[in-house]
Amino acid sequence: MPRILNRPDIPKWYGISGPISEDFPNEADLIQTRELCESLKSNGVFEDILELQHREKVLKRLESLYKEWLTEMCEEMDLPESVTEEVGGKIFPFGSYHLGVHTRGADIDALCVGPGFVERKDFFTSLFEKLKAQEEVKDIRAIEEAFVPVIKLSYDGIEIDLVFAQVALKRIPENLDLCNNKLVKGRDKHCVRSLNGYRVTEEILSLVPNVFNFRLTLRAIKLWAKRRNIYSNVLGFLGGVSWAILVAKVCQLYPHATASTLVSKFFKIFSNWEWPIPVLLKEVKDCHFDFPVWDPKVNVSDRCHLMPIITPAYPQQNSTFNVSPSTFAIMTEEMKQGHAITEEIQQKKAHWSKLFETPNFFEKYQHYILLQASAATEKQHLEWVGLVESKIRLLVGTLERNTHISLAHVNLQPFPGSRKANKERMSTMWLIGVLFNEVPKNMKIDLTSDLLSFSHTVYSQAERCKMYEEGMTISATYVNRESLCWVMPNGERKKVFTLKPTHSVSSQPSATVPPSHTPSVSVSQQATERKAWPQPEMSAKNINTDEESVSVTSSSSFQVSMPSKPSSPSTVPQATKRPCSPHSEISAKKFKADRESTPETTSTSTDESTTGSPRIESPSPTLSPLSAERPGTSELETPAKKVKFDLSPPTVELSDLPPGPTKPVTFVKRAIKLQLIRRCN
Repeated sequence: MPRILNRPDIPKWYGISGPISEDFPNEADLIQTRELCESLKSNGVFEDILELQHREKVLKRLESLYKEWLTEMCEEMDLPESVTEEVGGKIFPFGSYHLGVHTRGADIDALCVGPGFVERKDFFTSLFEKLKAQEEVKDIRAIEEAFVPVIKLSYDGIEIDLVFAQVALKRIPENLDLCNNKLVKGRDKHCVRSLNGYRVTEEILSLVPNVFNFRLTLRAIKLWAKRRNIYSNVLGFLGGVSWAILVAKVCQLYPHATASTLVSKFFKIFSNWEWPIPVLLKEVKDCHFDFPVWDPKVNVSDRCHLMPIITPAYPQQNSTFNVSPSTFAIMTEEMKQGHAITEEIQQKKAHWSKLFETPNFFEKYQHYILLQASAATEKQHLEWVGLVESKIRLLVGTLERNTHISLAHVNLQPFPGSRKANKERMSTMWLIGVLFNEVPKNMKIDLTSDLLSFSHTVYSQAERCKMYEEGMTISATYVNRESLCWVMPNGERKKVFTLKPTHSVSSQPSATVPPSHTPSVSVSQQATERKAWPQPEMSAKNINTDEESVSVTSSSSFQVSMPSKPSSPSTVPQATKRPCSPHSEISAKKFKADRESTPETTSTSTDESTTGSPRIESPSPTLSPLSAERPGTSELETPAKKVKFDLSPPTVELSDLPPGPTKPVTFVKRAIKLQLIRRCN
């Protein structure tokens, strides 16, 4: 169980201000809390005693292996026997497991603390090989280029993320207090980022008045956030640390309240919170160790943060750096809906199960972008998917900057792609809902540069990390709700969406290709066969159907014709446009290769679904639809006839990465397939 520190610097109340109410719970509050517990149990958020004991055994075994490795390193460096015998070593779990709110199947974040003479490169080489040799270890991979370098592995069925930090000590005692700020002095940025995972967790536990009520409330909020598709730091929503800080803030304001009251107060407070006023558990203090601290008075970039939630451990950072205008609008709307539901629960008009209902993402929007990442082998696929997923928030940011798009919403649940064409290849798909602004009749919208900019960023990052291998590809497809057919696993249930059949387009635009290279390259080979961008001349050609037209022009774009009659207007949350994305030194603790970090009016209509999630309509940029699949299948398919032609190099809008060698990439937009090809040197 986590160790709660007795901190002499904590005032008579918790937090930077006094509580709102110090009332104790009444009998009705206790009954509501009991009902909340039953609802959480029915949703399987609690581990049984055997599962918990298994996790403890795994951690003890890993710590034993880590201590053995430190001893071996001392012997290899020919250090004195006294140093070797007393070197020690310790693994500190942090995150949801250390907070005591982990769920079944959740991973464990663990910090490996070593003495100052052990280098980081040894952790990612010799310890990696030692772990790899263990029979219980599966799917191990070292990710040194991540924002927080990590070794990811599965040990006896438990997913583990291991990070490493040095401290300026010759031996690591069992009672080492990592909350001592002096330990971070003189450490490099990777050590500080690794240490802060545990330090933030400890600070949160020490800053809440009642740990039991905090844990139960946080379990409820985490379940709600996951069900509502807003639990993911890497995709621009809030991660576990951010949700924990928000819950801890409510606990400080209502120190004696029980969990049911805290959940209700959570939604009431944060549905009315005046962002970007930051959420703080304690005053931000700078220890002057030359590490950047969140301070909008000093750092201009900190003033751009939309939803600042500040970590309590030095160096204090904004844990919501990845939040974008779209994700901010989605989360604030979900907060308001959660507040309305908890009000009904308090009035006994609804049960807690209503709060945890899952929305129907497939019917929420009219327009979607289907993003697919494919690789030739399982090992390649694991690394490639992690990289692509970590960059999806950049695609959302690019779409937000398109003046015709008011909101882009990523479904957090990825899906396996089709393996019909090649059973050896593996692929993963993400669905992004897009909400368009109301535009004039026959207005054309071009999304090509947005999608190509994203692919260029991903391939450049893969090159820089030396991750790229032949067979890694990305594709993006536009689909609308009427052409969407999917089988979505949801626990033990399956939801099948089979909508009306649509038609395909078979017209083909012509392309003039330089004779120096082959014009048609397969998807599996195209990413490595060319060394330079071709500069072909292209002739424009329209593709017409009964209801719509798609224009392919010489500027390497495909454009969408808007309908003459937009949907009926209604009010929905708006994503605020911003000129650029802020930058920061500190980001999420997990890999996902996460290293970089004018309001407009929209006309829409809403339709309440059975789960209480609004259906959002927008003016339809109608492209030729995908052919519908038969019920019971699990893929989205494009028409059999696809057009291949060459493109000029795209203009990269994302400036957070220096220009690097780019790879050709396949983009599929409805019935049109854009094949980017390189010329051999």
